[in-house]
Amino acid sequence: MGNPLLIMWRQIFVDPQDGEKADRQVSLPETHEQVATGILLVLQRMRIPVIVLIVIFAVSVLGLSLAPGEDFQGRPARMGLFDSFYFMSFTATTIGFGEIPYPFTTAQRMWVTFSIFLSVIGWAYAVGSLLALMQNRAFRQALARRHFARKLRNMREPFLLLIGYGNASKRVARSLDEMDRRFVVVDGDEDRVAEVDLASYRADTPALLGDVTDTARIVLAGLGYDRCEGVIALAGDEQANLDVAMTTALLRPDLRVIARSNSREVTERMRAFGAPDVVDPLDRFGDHLRILLRSPAAYQLMMWLTSAPRSPLPARRAPLPQGRWVVCGPQHICRELSADLRAEGLEVTAVTEVEPGRGADADQVDTPALDSADIEHAAAVVAASKNDTTNLWLVERTRRTNADAYLVAMQNREVNSPLFTAVGVDFGMIPAEVVEHEVLARLANPLLMQFLSQVPHQDDGWASEMVERLVDRSGTLKPDLWRIQLTAEEAPALTGPLAAGELRLGDVMRSPNDRQRSVDAVPLILLRDGDSVLAPRDEQQLQLDDELLIAGRPSAWSALVATLTYDVTAAYVVDGRIVPSGWMWRRLSRGDARHEDVRQ
Repeated sequence: MGNPLLIMWRQIFVDPQDGEKADRQVSLPETHEQVATGILLVLQRMRIPVIVLIVIFAVSVLGLSLAPGEDFQGRPARMGLFDSFYFMSFTATTIGFGEIPYPFTTAQRMWVTFSIFLSVIGWAYAVGSLLALMQNRAFRQALARRHFARKLRNMREPFLLLIGYGNASKRVARSLDEMDRRFVVVDGDEDRVAEVDLASYRADTPALLGDVTDTARIVLAGLGYDRCEGVIALAGDEQANLDVAMTTALLRPDLRVIARSNSREVTERMRAFGAPDVVDPLDRFGDHLRILLRSPAAYQLMMWLTSAPRSPLPARRAPLPQGRWVVCGPQHICRELSADLRAEGLEVTAVTEVEPGRGADADQVDTPALDSADIEHAAAVVAASKNDTTNLWLVERTRRTNADAYLVAMQNREVNSPLFTAVGVDFGMIPAEVVEHEVLARLANPLLMQFLSQVPHQDDGWASEMVERLVDRSGTLKPDLWRIQLTAEEAPALTGPLAAGELRLGDVMRSPNDRQRSVDAVPLILLRDGDSVLAPRDEQQLQLDDELLIAGRPSAWSALVATLTYDVTAAYVVDGRIVPSGWMWRRLSRGDARHEDVRQ
């Protein structure tokens, strides 16, 4: 049998909608006991202060009822228990209605005076205990969990679970907010959780403080809700990201997982659980250099399409120099970057860091090895240490030794951007920015990753033309991206021409307002039976079940939807026929057609 007092507290303080949570949650480990934690703490910590107050009040009432008194005629009279209870009630609460029902005797006044001081001590003890409870870390965390659970229940839209709130997560969170996508934050740092409330997002964003490797905490944070549409694990500790990816794969294998990793070993472990999208910023560092070596225009296009919504077109970088490159950094980073650069036909000299200990001397470049690298005659130098101070020193030393060298540096902390700008870095890589681009690319559209995977294999002229087409149609701000499936459900107005094989891409891209011009959008890729056509032209024949990735202005999307779904719009756009849309006009047009047949 349950505790009656606890049951009463649950009925008073627990939201009635808690009983409905099971209907909205997936069957996962229970987290209801987390809600009762605050109630139990109140009962435990306030038990003695409440008992002390009750005892003081009972003794005061009993003593006042026993104290000798007199009525108006001077005859002995004692106060009843109810009158004593009534008097002590308004006295202890500092209201004060005077001496009732008769003026008190000296004995009664002495007892009341004693009771007043005794009650003051009792109230001070109770209030002090309550204030101490409010400062208790466990109690505040219990209240925060309760508040978080209530906000999560009130969130009716699908949401993403964002694990960690570091630099990369803040960038992703800001972009998600601009895309009107809801998300929930979990982080083990109290200051970072407090930053979520200070970030001024458009929508109310729940944030939970706790260990991200705690399965119960992740379930409470939203993994147990069917409205959770994915998990983004971007904690600074890659082992924590591995734990989150594993937990999600085992408990919710239907959810999409995007996780950050800094090593091949952890990446392989993540991929052993389901099929998560793994983002390795250090590995992408080398990929960016390879793309820049092949085509600066392709790099510009890829960075633009994976940036935050409404981002301006980035400037096109100058081609990277050929010749010998010097790479400085930890052994695993040097190994990865050297392999990428050698794959592009470059000569590479690697200078690895020495790590004598975990103190201040750790992560220092081997100076003799750096001297033997012959930086004076190097075409480019890459400073890829995990320490920004070391990278700045490498850049400055190279600048003084070889003023013509192309300088590449990895910037680990965003707050150091002014320093890297002042030292004169030609190309800088911020891991948090790389992670943001990778996550947004995977969240934006399934077809976008297929398009981006083929862009580096195109020549610079093709990429330049694609950038010019996008700028011409959508301006210099990042265009919106849409996925169009030419099926009977999504394109009912075009089913006939598609089945007959008589529809061209250029016909679909015509404007419903003036079919002589195209909508402000550019097709990026066409997918058909597993095969893809990059940047399809207007002459491309379309078929049923084709998929298209379109980039353009927001107004172009409404125009394309009208063409896909409305027969009248499709008839005008595809054939140039103006079909009457109203009942009366259709009747009149059929009558005109009959008269025309008679005349003929």
